[in-house]
Amino acid sequence: MVDPSSPVPTAPQTPWRRILNCFAGALIAATIALLAYQLTTAIATTFAHKPILSANPTVVNLTAAVRTLVMGITALATGVFGIAALGLFLLGIQWLIQRLTGKAEPESS
Repeated sequence: MVDPSSPVPTAPQTPWRRILNCFAGALIAATIALLAYQLTTAIATTFAHKPILSANPTVVNLTAAVRTLVMGITALATGVFGIAALGLFLLGIQWLIQRLTGKAEPESS
């Protein structure tokens, strides 16, 4: 009987497969970064066109804090996914150059 908790053996990836995985990951991360950027600009535009209409200083301060928090989260997501996309793309380029020049193979993980 097969133990379901034992890891399933998988074939090691070829260097070309790892390079393609890098570029595919970069494409996915770049797509998410672009969508997050569009979301950030849409939120910023909405906040700019809808001023806070209250005489209560507590309401104004809380609204400003929430708006800052929302903008910060979306901007952070944009930056993180953008940097991840750039890093994966550059890693794929590095492995591709190493593969084409016959230098050290990328290590399997």
